[in-house]
Amino acid sequence: MKILSLALAPVLALALAVPAAAERISLNTISNYLNSLTTVTAPFTQVNADGSIQTGTVFIHRPGRVRFEYNGDNSLVLASGGQVAVFDGRSNQPPQQYPLDRTPLSIILAPNVNLAQANMVTGHTERDNATVVTAQDPANPQYGNIQMVFTGGPTQLRQWVVTDDTGTRTTVILGELSQGGAIPPSRFSIPNEIDRR
Repeated sequence: MKILSLALAPVLALALAVPAAAERISLNTISNYLNSLTTVTAPFTQVNADGSIQTGTVFIHRPGRVRFEYNGDNSLVLASGGQVAVFDGRSNQPPQQYPLDRTPLSIILAPNVNLAQANMVTGHTERDNATVVTAQDPANPQYGNIQMVFTGGPTQLRQWVVTDDTGTRTTVILGELSQGGAIPPSRFSIPNEIDRR
């Protein structure tokens, strides 16, 4: 018995020295987490397809509303009323607008997120102690996909990568999330922002 214990000692020491790999968070848990979010404010870093980096603050009001404010720039991305508007900070032209349901970000902003829906999730893995979920609109996969990164204990959204219908990838890395604060509906109003500018 003593010989067996001595033989196992190095193995046990090695096992204790290596941190346990995080378990993959279930799709049901992630869906429940996303559905529990109402308002969220967080600093973010955005890595664009050309390698350029922007920082700012994102405001999310589920369902259907998001506001990306960029630091040192008058650029703005707004989603509300089923539309996305992209305001160019260096132009006084009207914003580019398109339907929210044509962007994979609509998956996070949906009134009822159900990642267990058939053909929605195309990837669900554990990587670097985080859970990575790749999802698309099952009715319109041609609109691209969103790859979301979650950490556990408790579940929290840390990052997403949107690949749009042209194959362009945009990465958003979130800082500390502040949940549950009041955000005035006017902050998400596209007409108000057009009038203000």
